[in-house]
Amino acid sequence: MSEDHDFSAEVHATAQKLLAYCHDNDWAGYDPYDALNSKLLDALPILDSKVPRLVLTQVLKRSPMNIRGLLRIPRTQNPKAIALFLAAVLRAPQVISSGSDQLVDLFIERLVVLKSPSPYWCWGYSFPWQTRTIIVPRAAPNLVCTSFVAGALLDLYDQRSEPPLLDMAVSGAEYILNELYWSDGSAAAGFSYPLPSVRNQVHNANLLAAALFCRVFKYTGETKFLEPALKVARYSAGKQHTDGSWVYGEARSQQWIDNFHTGYNLCALQQIDQSLHSDEFASHILKGLAFYKKHFFREDGAARYFHNRLYPIDIHCVAQSIITLLMLRDVGSDNVALAYSVYRWAMNHMWDAEGFFAYRVLRLGTIWTPYMRWSQAWMLLAMSILLSDSCTTADQSRARAVPYAVGAKAC
Repeated sequence: MSEDHDFSAEVHATAQKLLAYCHDNDWAGYDPYDALNSKLLDALPILDSKVPRLVLTQVLKRSPMNIRGLLRIPRTQNPKAIALFLAAVLRAPQVISSGSDQLVDLFIERLVVLKSPSPYWCWGYSFPWQTRTIIVPRAAPNLVCTSFVAGALLDLYDQRSEPPLLDMAVSGAEYILNELYWSDGSAAAGFSYPLPSVRNQVHNANLLAAALFCRVFKYTGETKFLEPALKVARYSAGKQHTDGSWVYGEARSQQWIDNFHTGYNLCALQQIDQSLHSDEFASHILKGLAFYKKHFFREDGAARYFHNRLYPIDIHCVAQSIITLLMLRDVGSDNVALAYSVYRWAMNHMWDAEGFFAYRVLRLGTIWTPYMRWSQAWMLLAMSILLSDSCTTADQSRARAVPYAVGAKAC
């Protein structure tokens, strides 16, 4: 038990240092996709077109050196990051030495300020971004960002029971229902992403929204959310491959399989079943988790981004791996041990003593740019789940028994 205590103490100390880093930076930072926040685009309009925007974004995302200062790209507060910070401190308030209520209130204040211009409570990213076909404006509300913010508001509502929190979350769900939901009259249905004008089938977006709808239905009993949620969830669950995997989306350009979007799918399906007291998607979860564990982890705990290659090892995948494995701990006998092994690998290879996590480990080096949303917010949430989830005696025994858990200790 002393080893278990030592591990928890280590995670606690690391989480406190990471929280302090984020606090000292006012919860603001750079993002892998913030290239189009560059003031140079205003000064040189010739660069502000599709191809230059795509090139600039990819160059900055892949660069081992952070040159955003030279390009006059500001640090920004991102509503999704604020939502992740909120969810983290609600789950593990022990990482805050004092003033947890004040910090939670600050996060709510920030989410109010960062709300997208809309009659609904909805949110978008703090930067514009160029897809292969469209430009998404800064702060344009989107499904993924709104789902995570609404989920964090519901987490806080669970603790405070304050009606305005529920009202904001329900309004976010209504934005998704009224502006993004579509059905063609057959079995096909989905949610537009990243803009209402883009009718597509992105499975993690479908399942995140469906999970939010089911959770809102649990709180409100409003059946208008239930039928669309189940129709879309059944569609995307039905697109799971026989080996348990999902491609990112159904479009020809979306045929990749990656770690953290698969994790989103699995956690969303679990939340749907839990909200509805159902086991409809249990077989999909079981099959998907088996694929996830088989293809996304090296024996030493390194978390792969893609299912069929080792590099890059991305911190967002590390965080989502820990979250997915622990949220599905009752489904997999060795989930806890593997989650700790993933955490240990990240601490050994991606933690900077200044108090932040690196972005990516590549074959020939590491990108140490301290992204706030992509890296720090996600890892703080992952560590909060490590701290808050208690382990059963059986879990502890398994954590010590499996080969790839060498050095990892159960909580």
